[in-house]
Amino acid sequence: MSDERRRELGQFLRDRRGNLVRAELGLPPIGRSRTLGLRREEVASFAAVSVTWYTWLEQGREINASRQVLEAIARVLQLTAAENSYLLALGGYAPVPVADVAPLEEAPAHVQRLLDSLDFPAFAVAPDWGIAGWNRAYAGLYSRISEVGPAERNLLWLIFTDPHLRDMLPDWEETSRHFVAEFRAEAGARLGSAAHTALISRLTAASPEFARLWADRGVERFASRQRVFLHPDAGKLVYEQHRLVPSDAPELHLVMYAPAPEPLNRLAAAPA
Repeated sequence: MSDERRRELGQFLRDRRGNLVRAELGLPPIGRSRTLGLRREEVASFAAVSVTWYTWLEQGREINASRQVLEAIARVLQLTAAENSYLLALGGYAPVPVADVAPLEEAPAHVQRLLDSLDFPAFAVAPDWGIAGWNRAYAGLYSRISEVGPAERNLLWLIFTDPHLRDMLPDWEETSRHFVAEFRAEAGARLGSAAHTALISRLTAASPEFARLWADRGVERFASRQRVFLHPDAGKLVYEQHRLVPSDAPELHLVMYAPAPEPLNRLAAAPA
């Protein structure tokens, strides 16, 4: 486990431990008024590990934590399924590659053909959330996508740095929060890689809002949900967002905006 992942694991445990409501666990307040947070001794006791060992884990020391122990701690801290997966990924128990590979800038030809066959907006997202391919309907929705260079053609980067895209999202604050939490959930095993560290550093420097959300350590699994856009020509457009993983290109996620019920037909059919 890298130093970066050990530090993140420790900080993540401290944050989640400090947010638990003691009364919901049948525990009295600490002192006269402290109703939030478990002591380290309490977590260690409930998880059946020593206080010293758990303290070292939160301090990011170089110790080994088994999957079983991390899952026990996750149960004590009442982690969500997404948070539990993130914790295991930080501990090195995720079924995703941890190698520091070069970002994927272009979707394979057969994936691009699939995108092109759809008459509603769709695009392909690489593991670092770089946009590796898109179809005509997506270009009709977000016209700047063809102008953005590969280094900036990243979903997180655009959400936080492109004022044009931000103006199109009436629920930008909610959407950006979801995106950061979903990205963190998927990035656990890659935390500390050069590409991941560079992206987070760039975003933190460029956007105080991203820096705040990243520091909050929210973790969510992707969930299909309604997406609303305020298009400069077509007006309000409503979609249902879905995400699929091609079985022969599992490093990519295909994000699709299905009409709900008929928003972008005229843009999809418009001449290039």
